[in-house]
Amino acid sequence: MKAIIFDFDGTVANTLPVNYHSFQTVFKKYDDKDFTDEEIKEMFGPVEPVIIQQQLEHSDKESAIEAFYQTYEDKHSDLVNANSEMDDLLRSLKDKGLKLGIMTGKSRRSLDISLEKLGMRELFDVIMTGDDVSEPKPHPEGVLKAIDQLGVSMGDVIFLGDSDSDIEAGQRAGIRTVGVHWLPEVQTKEFSHQPDQTFENISDFVDFLEGAKTRLR
Repeated sequence: MKAIIFDFDGTVANTLPVNYHSFQTVFKKYDDKDFTDEEIKEMFGPVEPVIIQQQLEHSDKESAIEAFYQTYEDKHSDLVNANSEMDDLLRSLKDKGLKLGIMTGKSRRSLDISLEKLGMRELFDVIMTGDDVSEPKPHPEGVLKAIDQLGVSMGDVIFLGDSDSDIEAGQRAGIRTVGVHWLPEVQTKEFSHQPDQTFENISDFVDFLEGAKTRLR
């Protein structure tokens, strides 16, 4: 194995709470509507500005989009805790010479905020966001683009994610998939698309990597 591609929200960082809060703030402010976390989750797929353009009834959509990003940045430190175990995992993988990538449906702007706040910007060799693809997950476009930019073969990379769309995207791309439920907030509690492996905690994944280097090649 030469590379690992990660989903971001719910996989690398517990950023779903700040996502929910930022959308809820915008819909309350502009449309006076209250949405639950689950209702917000159902909107996921496109990047955040497109979600607002599609779902918001208020005419001033550009202002609402700016309000989303401002809330996301302002509340990030309050709602997203740094995860030393994940940070250690990523740094250990880098030290071992693995290439690391992100394939997320987030916009680049919100991902940049999160990477900056969490001190993770320098850990990833390739970053693929919802802004970089014409088709969101579960379409495999973003995964395939990330693999191409990483410069590795299909058999030398795995894709980790917490949602069905992650697993389906990896499967449609033709690579090994790993389903993870190791953060407090995840997008899919039970996978309908079965990944090759599943892990409930980071330490078990580390043990798996240590014991399966040959098998993963």
